[in-house]
Amino acid sequence: MPLQFGTLLEEERPLGEAMRRGWRGRCPQCGHGRMFRSYLKVNDNCPACGLQLSMHRADDAPPYFTILIVGHIIVPLMLVLEQEFHPAEWVHMVLWLPLTLILSLTLLPRIKGTLIGLQWAKRMHGFGGHPDD
Repeated sequence: MPLQFGTLLEEERPLGEAMRRGWRGRCPQCGHGRMFRSYLKVNDNCPACGLQLSMHRADDAPPYFTILIVGHIIVPLMLVLEQEFHPAEWVHMVLWLPLTLILSLTLLPRIKGTLIGLQWAKRMHGFGGHPDD
C-alpha cells in the first residue's frame, strides 16, 4: 500500500527484507553494498547503490537489545547448570564469561544493522527524504 506524505505518493519499503539485509551487514536498499566500514562504523554511503546511510539513529538501542538477548540466553543456562550439577565457581567463570563475550560481540553489529534496516524501511531519520520533526 503506498504511503502519502503531503502530495507526494511513495511506495512502501519491504520491512522484513530490509531488516534481514541489515542483519547480514548489507545495504537495506540494494542488499549488495557493505553497511559497515569497520566493526560498528556505518559507511556514509552504500558503495553499491549510493544510499546515504549517515543519517541513521541507532544510538543506544543496539547495546540495549544485545544485553537483553544475551541476558535471556546466559542467565537461564547458568541457573540450570547450577541447579543440576553444582559446579565449582571457576567452571562458571570459564564457561559463561567467554560465551557472554562471544555472543555480545557477534550480536551487536547484527542488531545495529537490523535497526538501520528498520529505520530505512519506515523512512525514519531522513531515510524518507523528509527532515525529522
